[in-house]
Amino acid sequence: MSKQIVVDLVISSSEYQRYYSGSVSNVLATTVDGLKVRFPASVLQKVVSHDGISGRFAITFSDAGKFEKIERIR
Repeated sequence: MSKQIVVDLVISSSEYQRYYSGSVSNVLATTVDGLKVRFPASVLQKVVSHDGISGRFAITFSDAGKFEKIERIR
C-alpha cells in the first residue's frame, strides 16, 4: 500500500539550481497537516519550470519509503 503526503512548495529557479547541481540533495518541507518531511530533491524534476516550483503537490511513496510519483494538485 502506498502512502501520500501533500505539501505546498515555493522554490525559485535559482534555489532549485542548488538542488539540481547536487549541492543540496534533500528538500525539507511541512505537509499541509503539519508534519515535517524530508525527501530527495530529485523527485521534483518532473514539476520544475523556468520559474522554479510553485503549488500544492501530492507525493506518493511505497510503504518502504521509495518514491512512486508526484502530482500537482493546485
